[in-house]
Amino acid sequence: MQPKGKIFDDLSSLMTNAMGVAQGAKDEANNAMKSMMDRWLADRDLVTREEFDAVRTMAQKAREENAALSARIAALEAKQG
Repeated sequence: MQPKGKIFDDLSSLMTNAMGVAQGAKDEANNAMKSMMDRWLADRDLVTREEFDAVRTMAQKAREENAALSARIAALEAKQG
């Protein structure tokens, strides 16, 4: 019969190995899920945050230019009328 210390050492080693296997399985599952999500998102043709921000900035600039042109037209109309 093995001494109690040896049994606990073996049990501890077994648990440590099991935790390593579980961590490896978790990492593999995370990588697989990330790959699947990346493919799904790529298939949806979604824009990136950078693209969205660039278009938003362009739209804001266009609104400002439109307001300036509207004010200019109103001033020209006031001079004629």
